[in-house]
Amino acid sequence: MIATRRVYDPPGPRDGARVLVMRLWPRGVRKERVDVWEKELGPVVPLLRAFRAGTVGWAEYRRRYLAGLARPEAQAAVRRVRARARRGRVTLLCGCPDEARCHRALLRAYLLD
Repeated sequence: MIATRRVYDPPGPRDGARVLVMRLWPRGVRKERVDVWEKELGPVVPLLRAFRAGTVGWAEYRRRYLAGLARPEAQAAVRRVRARARRGRVTLLCGCPDEARCHRALLRAYLLD
């Protein structure tokens, strides 16, 4: 099973392997709260900045993020996360407050497809 949570939420007993999927390390988060950092699964910085600035809408962000998962380094990270998920529960972590407009929800759907 693959779940999602905010990295700022305290770890829970049902989290399993906690996988950070942000390109940049989140401010104020200790390394002990994350088991694995797969930064290649985070959106590329220019895309993230454009989305936050409002110059790219959600539909375009979604399209470009999912297209970016085709990069070889992202595919290697996808394989690692899927392998972990076959062994047990995985929780994808990101700092976005709104999961409905966060790449972790897109990534979860992609991994489960």
